[in-house]
Amino acid sequence: MISPGRRTPRIANYRPSDEDLDYPGKLEQLVETTSESSVVDNSDIVQTWYQPLEKTVSCLSKLYRCLEPTVFTGLAQEAVEFCSISIQNASKSIAKRSTPMDGQLFLIKHLLLLREQIAPFDIEFSVTHKELDFSHLLEHLRRILRGQASLFDWSRSTSLARTLSPRILENQIDAKKELEKSLKATCEGFIMSITKLVVDPMLSFVTKVTAVKVALSSANQGQKLDSVLARPLKNQAFASPDKVTELVKKVGTAIQQELPKVLAKMKLYLQNPSTRMILFKPIKTNIVEAHVQLQSLLKSEYSAEEIQNIGMLSIQELQAQLDGLL
Repeated sequence: MISPGRRTPRIANYRPSDEDLDYPGKLEQLVETTSESSVVDNSDIVQTWYQPLEKTVSCLSKLYRCLEPTVFTGLAQEAVEFCSISIQNASKSIAKRSTPMDGQLFLIKHLLLLREQIAPFDIEFSVTHKELDFSHLLEHLRRILRGQASLFDWSRSTSLARTLSPRILENQIDAKKELEKSLKATCEGFIMSITKLVVDPMLSFVTKVTAVKVALSSANQGQKLDSVLARPLKNQAFASPDKVTELVKKVGTAIQQELPKVLAKMKLYLQNPSTRMILFKPIKTNIVEAHVQLQSLLKSEYSAEEIQNIGMLSIQELQAQLDGLL
């Protein structure tokens, strides 16, 4: 039998096989299986989990009632920490093998599962590690070697004893907080990547317009201005009504074609509708905000006829379109 203490390094150093990293393949296979049968077996769902997660949860569940709370706390903290590291490493491999989006959703899925599975354990996932620190001795040894101090200065024995005594460093590690931090960062990264996928042309355009306005403001303060920048915005090559119409169409196509694919993949990885809603809400907010910024810019720089020809949806129509995708 392998002792619990030896399991955690094996989880951290787990070498996944091609089958272990077969995402989204594993999840697609489960969908095909469940479409043929109306009953979803829990064991089938667990088989789609990454192996280190399944082993960590299984090990902790078996040991929870068998060990003293202090012993279990130390083991659980270490197991959760190593499991989280293993999941993050697998996510990077999946991002290379499949797509970056698959890597992100795999990580979100498994960090959520890990958080959910350790919730029933009534313990703190925080431990304090104490270690001796001798780093401050280095400077003292250098002074001795340079002849600026003596190892045999008995008149300063008390001071010397203090100098040569190691310091005790305390390092508190809270695996649960680290898990939450990783989950938050991954969700934020996913939200920003999807936002960019859909409305990047608008964001780039607004950024460029802002740069032009900053240049104009500098010119008003006496700095020399390029004659091209002095033209009205809609007469700039990048901001002509035709160019704006083109970018609006590009974003519209992304909403109609790319966003449904994203939502389908989210559904594949995240079975809970409320989880998907929580993750999609800031994406929707960012998309709407990009449209609001562009509409505000158009009203100040373009004629009513030009705005009509550009053909942007109203904010209400856009929100209805986004809600209809869910």
